[in-house]
Amino acid sequence: MATVNNDTAFFGHPKGLSTLFFTEMWERFSYYGLRAILLLYMVADPSTGGLGFSIAKASAIYSLYASMNYLLALPGGWLADKFLGLRNCVLIGGLLIAFGNGLMFFPGHVTFYFGLAGIVFGTGLLKTNASTMVGTLYRENDNRRDSGFSIYYMGINIGALVSPLVVGYLAQRVNWRYGFPVASLFMIIGIVQFYLGSKNFPERVFKAVPPSDIFEQQSNKKWLQYGIAAMIAIAAAIFLISPTAEGLADSFGAVLLTIVIAVLGFLLFKGSPNAYERRRLAVVCILFFISTLFWSSFEQAGSTLNLFAEQNTVDLFPSTWYQSFNSAFLIPLAPLFAALWIRMGDRQPSVPIKFTIALIFVGLGYIWLMFGSQLTTGGAKVSPIWLIGTYFLHTVGELCLSPVGLSAMTKLAPARMAGFIMGVFFMSIASGNYIGGRLASLYEKLPLPQLFGGIGAFCIVVALVFACFAKPVARMMESEK
Repeated sequence: MATVNNDTAFFGHPKGLSTLFFTEMWERFSYYGLRAILLLYMVADPSTGGLGFSIAKASAIYSLYASMNYLLALPGGWLADKFLGLRNCVLIGGLLIAFGNGLMFFPGHVTFYFGLAGIVFGTGLLKTNASTMVGTLYRENDNRRDSGFSIYYMGINIGALVSPLVVGYLAQRVNWRYGFPVASLFMIIGIVQFYLGSKNFPERVFKAVPPSDIFEQQSNKKWLQYGIAAMIAIAAAIFLISPTAEGLADSFGAVLLTIVIAVLGFLLFKGSPNAYERRRLAVVCILFFISTLFWSSFEQAGSTLNLFAEQNTVDLFPSTWYQSFNSAFLIPLAPLFAALWIRMGDRQPSVPIKFTIALIFVGLGYIWLMFGSQLTTGGAKVSPIWLIGTYFLHTVGELCLSPVGLSAMTKLAPARMAGFIMGVFFMSIASGNYIGGRLASLYEKLPLPQLFGGIGAFCIVVALVFACFAKPVARMMESEK
C-alpha cells in the first residue's frame, strides 16, 4: 500500500492517479455510450430495433436514469465512509455496471429496465468513490491537487470521446442493442486494472473510517436499515401512485427535491458543531446550487441537443457522434487548464469565480444555438457548426466547474464525511440531469429559439448575480480554524 507523499511517477503526480485515470475512463465509456443512444433507442421505431416510446415517455425515463446515476452517489459515498471503504465500493460498482450493460443486450422491456437499474446502482457506488480516492493521493495543501483532478478529468473524457463513436455507430448503423456488450467488456477491463493497481493507493481507501465509539457504530447500522427500508417504501409508493413513466418522473422530482432539502439542511444545521467546518459546509451548499443549474443546461447533450442533432442537423454522420465533440475539445484543453492553474498559483481565480465563468459559458452555448435554431423553420436542417460551437463553449465552462468542483469538495469535506460530501456534489449533477431530461419534453411544445434562448439567458443572469457574492464565499472557503 502506498502513502500520501511527493510521488511524481505519473506526469508529476502520484502513481495511483494512473490507475484511477483508466478506471474512470472505462466507466465513462459505458456511461457516455449509453447517454448517446438511450433516448434515440427508446424513440426509434420497433421495426428498426428500437422500443417505440413517445418523446414524452422516453424523456421521462431518461431523466430518471440520468439523475439516479448521480443521486445514488450520495448513499454510495456514505456506504464507503461507514461500511465498505472506497476501494470495495469501486469494485462492486464496476461489476454492477458491467452486468447491467450485458443484460441490456438481450431484447425485451424487462431486461432493459433491470439493466438500467444495474448501471444506476453500480455508478452510484463507483463514481463518487473513485473521485474521492483521487483526493486521498494528495496532502491538504498540495498545489498539484487541482491539476491532478484536471488530468483525471481528461481520462473521463477520453472514454466519453470514444464511446459515442463506437457505441453510437454500432447502435445506429448495425443494431441498437450491439453497443451494450461493448460497454460491458470495457468496464470489466477497467475493473481488472483497478484491482491490480490497488497497491498504489494509500491505506485509508481500503476500509471505512472507524466509528468513534460503539454507539456511533450501532447508529450507522440503524441508519443503513432505515435507508434501505425507506428506499423500498418510496419506490413502491411512487410506482403504485404513478405507474406511467411520466407520472414516475413527476413523483421522483418531488422526492428529489425533498432529499435535496433534507441533505442540505443537515449540512447547514447538523453537519458539525465546529464553526470552521460549518462555514465550509455552507460553501458546499452554495456551490451545490450553481452546479445544479450548470448541469441542468450542460447535460441536455443527451436530451434536447441529441434530438436537435437527430432531427434538425444535416446528416453527415450518425447523430450520436456529435456528443464526442465535447470530449474532442476537452482532451487538448484539459492539460492547458491544468497548466494554467499551476502557473497562476495563488493568483488563479477563486472557486466561486470559476463557477461563475462556467455558468456564463454554458449560457453562451445556448445563445449561440438559439441563432442556429432560427434557421430550422419549415423543417430545414442546419450546418453542424451550430452544435459544434455549442459544445465548444460548454466544454470551456465544464473545465471551469467540474474538475474544480471535485477538487473543492475534497478540500471542504471533513475527513469523516469525505465520501458523503462528494456524494452531495454528485447530487447536484443528479438534480441537473433530472431537470435537463425533463426539458426534452418541451422540445416539441416550444419554438426552439425560445427554448434555447430562455435557457441561455437564465444561466447568464444567475452567473452575474452570483459574481456579486463570489468574494465572501471565497473568504468562507479560506477561513482558518
